[in-house]
Amino acid sequence: MTEATTATTKTNAGKHTGAPSGLHQALPKFNQPKTEVPAAFRELADKGAAQAKDTYEKAKATAEEATDLLKGTYTIAARGATDYNLKVLEIARTNTNSAFDYALALSGIKSLSEFVALSTTHVRKQFEVMTAQTKELTELGQKVTAEIAVPIKAGVAKALHNAAPGAAS
Repeated sequence: MTEATTATTKTNAGKHTGAPSGLHQALPKFNQPKTEVPAAFRELADKGAAQAKDTYEKAKATAEEATDLLKGTYTIAARGATDYNLKVLEIARTNTNSAFDYALALSGIKSLSEFVALSTTHVRKQFEVMTAQTKELTELGQKVTAEIAVPIKAGVAKALHNAAPGAAS
């Protein structure tokens, strides 16, 4: 059985040469005349290629500017978020210390009138602190927002200027 399989494989291998036999000889060969491309067509193609290259270069430059703008804006936003989060942690530490101080003071209370006086003083003080903390966080948030807006405004203004008809790059 091995001999029969080997013989069949050899026969089939000889038959398959990759192209049907005689196909290359059957196709007619046309002699096409060599024609010159008209000068106007060449000029038009050259202008189109130059315009496409110019458009590509402008798009590439714009994309690079946008990338730089986003990188700068992200850096500002990240720094602002870090500052804001550090302020929140500082506020939390201050409020935690105040709560522990209040709890410690409560442990020394001997009468209801002392409790009311201590609690009233603590609540008033905490309200003032909370108001100041809220103001700080608001100002910090506004500062970060303003810092982020500066490069965005500049980038948008530049893009609008460059997109305006007749704008020189």
